[in-house]
Amino acid sequence: MRVLVAEDAARLADVIAEGLRDQGMAVDIARDGLEAVAKLDLNSYDVLVLDRDLPGIHGDTICQMIAERDNRTMVIMLTAADAPGDRVSGLVLGADDYLAKPFHFPELVLRIHALARRRPAARSRTMRAGGIELDPARRIASRDGRQLDLSVKEFGVLEALLRASPSFCSAEDLLEQVWDEHADPFTNTVTVTIGRLRRKLGDPPVISTTPGVGYRIA
Repeated sequence: MRVLVAEDAARLADVIAEGLRDQGMAVDIARDGLEAVAKLDLNSYDVLVLDRDLPGIHGDTICQMIAERDNRTMVIMLTAADAPGDRVSGLVLGADDYLAKPFHFPELVLRIHALARRRPAARSRTMRAGGIELDPARRIASRDGRQLDLSVKEFGVLEALLRASPSFCSAEDLLEQVWDEHADPFTNTVTVTIGRLRRKLGDPPVISTTPGVGYRIA
């Protein structure tokens, strides 16, 4: 899952981003509204954690812009304005959820997972293919009933492959979905992670590779 955190309070943005990365999400940060819009135009995000009172371009304007898109990002407003009228106006503008500051971090994580499942392109909560079952919200994965002990990145790669199945995921697709904007496009980290994941999944092999195309779980 790829998330954009648009928050001008640098320390809070960093804390949120690091916490979400610990949950296996690929997270980018935008420090103002202009940067947020630029990154939304450049990348495909599942969820936007949006501070409403952003400098540059106000969060309300960004919300309205996203609501008009076809393949839209789900938006959770994270703001100090917590009166009922504020929540209603945020939802009317196009936000999908609204969480007031200060907030309980586990609640934010649960809401982000819930929004990702509601995204039009999202699938059901538990994904299955090739004897593999994966529940992103509970961070549980198994094959043929055997629990898998996966690292954060291995879990993210497996989730991306299952979401794409039976289609292919290129190395570039996996870098975009599982890592973040700082990932080196020339790195072999995808190949290394796929290798570790294959060993943990065991036999018979379930991840196939087509040179020049990518990886898939049939």
